[in-house]
Amino acid sequence: MSVTSSTPFQVYDTTLRDGAQQEGMNLSVADKLAIAPLLDELGVGFIEGGWPGAVPKDTEFFKRAAKELDFRNAELAAFGSTRKAGTRAVDDPQVRALVDSEAPVVALVAKHDLRHAERALRTTGDENIAMIADTVAFLVREGRRVVVDAEHFFDGYRFDPAYSRAAVLAGFEAGAEVVALCDTNGGMVPTWIADIVHEIRGAVGPDAVLGIHAHNDSGCAVANTLAAVEAGCSHVQGTVNGYGERTGNADLLSVVANLQLKYGLPVLKVTDGLPGGLPELTRIAHAISEITNISPFARSAYVGASAFAHKAGIHASAIKVDPDLYQHIDPAAVGNDMRMLISDMAGRASIELKGRELGFDLAGRPELLGRVTDRVKDAEANGYTYEAADASFELLLLEEIDGQRPQYFRVESWRTIVERSGGRGTPATAEATVKLHAGGERVVSTGEGNGPVNALDHALRQALVRVYPELETFELIDFKVRILDSMHGTDAITRVLIEMTDGQRSWSTVGVGPNLLEASWEALTDSAIWGLRHNGVTPR
Repeated sequence: MSVTSSTPFQVYDTTLRDGAQQEGMNLSVADKLAIAPLLDELGVGFIEGGWPGAVPKDTEFFKRAAKELDFRNAELAAFGSTRKAGTRAVDDPQVRALVDSEAPVVALVAKHDLRHAERALRTTGDENIAMIADTVAFLVREGRRVVVDAEHFFDGYRFDPAYSRAAVLAGFEAGAEVVALCDTNGGMVPTWIADIVHEIRGAVGPDAVLGIHAHNDSGCAVANTLAAVEAGCSHVQGTVNGYGERTGNADLLSVVANLQLKYGLPVLKVTDGLPGGLPELTRIAHAISEITNISPFARSAYVGASAFAHKAGIHASAIKVDPDLYQHIDPAAVGNDMRMLISDMAGRASIELKGRELGFDLAGRPELLGRVTDRVKDAEANGYTYEAADASFELLLLEEIDGQRPQYFRVESWRTIVERSGGRGTPATAEATVKLHAGGERVVSTGEGNGPVNALDHALRQALVRVYPELETFELIDFKVRILDSMHGTDAITRVLIEMTDGQRSWSTVGVGPNLLEASWEALTDSAIWGLRHNGVTPR
């Protein structure tokens, strides 16, 4: 490996530009202004903000960023392209817009595949190289640090190595600080990447800064990035959570975690005494997911909810002895946590570890562990799942420890009515009535909603909120339905998972029943009980 801990390393984030090209993602200027400080806190060296002059929203972003953002670790980069064929860089308005953006760094996309120069730009190979050299030299004269994104480099190199090599050299000779070799189509594999980077490293010499920009169409973006680093790249590009068009870009979070934890390279820059870096990786990944409105992928390496989740009983037995036996790193290193998943595969060790995670010491209580284990397996055989419903499992555990769950209320009855007046297309209305006992009195409450479950939720809250005003802060944020034995048609068993929040934490409960409403009611009442208990409320 040619990169050592003494080599200056650059981490360049492209989430706000390349990542924003993902299908279904539409970042506003406010979104970008909210994401950029999180990237800076992480400790990346460069944040690519967009294409000023070509995209009006990006032009506005750079204007506001100059006034509103104060980075501790990163520098802002503007993205643009080389001058048009047959013109001068000084006369090209798109190039001038890069200067006017006031960004100290410019990422310049330039064709490094002869076929693209001839067919896409409809110019000659020589003119394309002149476009690279002229534009880089102009921007350097204007006081900008220039990163050349060598677009389609690897495909171009496999087609005509001499031409792609000449294009790279032209960028460096004109004053580019970095030439980032791009696998734009995402079709490379690690050995191809490593061989080509090694050859280019020999051509440009040991001091030139080579970068890697990989897309994930072959599923190898992170592996290709690491292969490029081993072959001589000291500048890596990628996006948070692997956002990007088609199958996405290299996930920058996985890249930096691997480089720091596996290779020992201190690639993230974090101001002394301030939060950031790898311990904040999971929090920042999830915070950005909230802004993009794209749910976090649970199985993402390092930062996913399932990254350190263990289900099989044999794993739990080993983890009880030493967590390192089944974990490649300490989850705390990236701000994540180990989780034990409770399922029909769980043994006593899993139950004991999960109990410890929830704050219960079950060690030395084999009879209790046996009862809980048997109950979990029986429940899962009947359709329950606790691996995604920690709150329901905790209530089950309390029942076995204390003989009952907390008695915040006693339900007498409930019912729902759905009514529609008019023909097809007319919205239906739903009404639910709940009768229960709480705070020493009998309460009857009626709620309305856009469906029977929504009406039940409203009726339950209305019935309880006078006794337990803490319920005012509870909000249902996710609702999932699963038909368990679909061959039974409308007579099938239904499982419901709901997620609730009080603004400080979120929790999940599960309900199972012969119909959607019974399953939903069970999950809703469990959720209210767990939320009240964890808000320090005593039964009244």
